[in-house]
Amino acid sequence: MAQDHDSHDRHDHHHHDHDHDHPHGSELSPMDLRVRALESILVEKGYVDPATLDTLIETYETKVGPHNGARVVARAWVDPAFKARLLQDGSAAMRELDVGGRGGEHMVVVENTPEEHNLVVCTLCSCYPWPVLGLPPVWYKSPPYRSRAVIDPRGVLAEFGTVLPAETRIRVWDSTAELRYMVLPMRPPGTEGLDEAALADLVTRDAMIGTGLPLSPDQGARA
Repeated sequence: MAQDHDSHDRHDHHHHDHDHDHPHGSELSPMDLRVRALESILVEKGYVDPATLDTLIETYETKVGPHNGARVVARAWVDPAFKARLLQDGSAAMRELDVGGRGGEHMVVVENTPEEHNLVVCTLCSCYPWPVLGLPPVWYKSPPYRSRAVIDPRGVLAEFGTVLPAETRIRVWDSTAELRYMVLPMRPPGTEGLDEAALADLVTRDAMIGTGLPLSPDQGARA
């Protein structure tokens, strides 16, 4: 469900006095630590083959990563008909590129424009479209992000280095287990001569969550 950040300004926020620092590094949250402990127990008891577990993690970390979503965005940038289908039915359009699967069955794609910027969060847990964006970043699951993205999205974006014009409206989309969102960022200027593969290289995971923007052509060349 989308939430206009202006509506939250009328609420009493004294009970949301969270630490404003986001764990951008590799620090493990309490939930991550519990998952690691559970993995260890399952491996020790022989319920899970560690090689299979490593392969699964590697698949989402390197082979999937944000690459699937980046391909979807790049196709939308170069193919207006595909873009229209993507915004109408995200899951069906992604299947055209063999993108999707468990955890990405019900995808809604929301488009950034000069007038409106979209930000995705999951306030109740950490629902995330793994088949499209790969492993979720640590900060996506953190309580400070999940609470403050709703009540102070502009401030959260600034902490990620994403400063938007004051006139740009910010909409917050709250993912659930049944419905997951992906942002279609705006195509960077100066990319008219790039092919689809080169455009995909400019699409970052954060741009598809809404906390960041795509790379410029110059940034992509240096990456």
